Amino acid sequence: MPHTPVWFMRQAGRSLPEYLKLREGIPMLESCMRPDLVTEITLQPVRRHKVDAAIYFSDIVVPLKAIGLDLDIKPGVGPVVEQPIRSREDLQRLRPLDPDDVKYVTEAIGMLTGELGETPLIGFAGAPFTLASYLVEGGPSRNHERTKALMYGEPELWAELLDRLADITSAFLKVQIEAGASAVQLFDSWVGALAPEDYRRHVMPASVKVFRSVADYGVPRIHFGVGTGELLGLMGEAGADVVGVDWRVPLDEAARRVGPGRALQGNLDPAVLFAPREAIEKKTREVLYSAGAAPGHIFNLGHGVLPTTDPDALTRLVDFVHTETAR
Repeated sequence: MPHTPVWFMRQAGRSLPEYLKLREGIPMLESCMRPDLVTEITLQPVRRHKVDAAIYFSDIVVPLKAIGLDLDIKPGVGPVVEQPIRSREDLQRLRPLDPDDVKYVTEAIGMLTGELGETPLIGFAGAPFTLASYLVEGGPSRNHERTKALMYGEPELWAELLDRLADITSAFLKVQIEAGASAVQLFDSWVGALAPEDYRRHVMPASVKVFRSVADYGVPRIHFGVGTGELLGLMGEAGADVVGVDWRVPLDEAARRVGPGRALQGNLDPAVLFAPREAIEKKTREVLYSAGAAPGHIFNLGHGVLPTTDPDALTRLVDFVHTETAR
């Protein structure tokens, strides 16, 4: 590429007035299951910000809803599961995902690749640990106490839960790749709640399984979690080609932790976008400079775009990174 590629996690959605207008009166999960809406929402930031990739608009609980679990995304709360999974009997509700369960994904990606032309589309799924956390807690959790109690107290049941979720996630990513996604990202939002040894023992095998399942497609695989500074080396080992880094660890240090042969994605603090333009540019230059230590770099934020971000600040940021890194 003639410059460092730029895209943003949560680039589609809450920060864009055109998104809010389109979504008026439509529940979140419904908007993820309507190919016309998915297509338009996915394209909005590409049109507006001129980012270098589109990110498939979805939610991490979509495949769980598709296999029949009773859950919903409540505004201001997040995913809420009607009957949490806490026993061996509960596991039976996690049946395998069939491509026919998510026909709307195949249809939406077909529409998107037709519209995007040369612009790549990144597929997306939640990682087994984060999905398990929602399922066990029954919704978002600050301390993950039920999740950890199950993980430490019933390790065999926990391993089986994550293994089933790895299969569901793998199937969901395969549908996206086969429909035309050029890369995929596995999003482990909550895994930063774990110590490295717990990650290695209780979580990494399921993440490895997901990355292996899509390895033969030859598409780049990205792995991202929040608060995962202590886990970066292990997350690289899990099998990703690109490791996403949040804003807490500078990229030169992240490159050292991840080790050779893997590109990095990140990692401007999303809150920096609320500062004056000169401050944003100064912090962006720092990110670009420290990225020199990595074998490859995708410029991104260190987490998702915050809902009250000024969209113009994002557009200017894309342009600034393109100009600064023009080769």
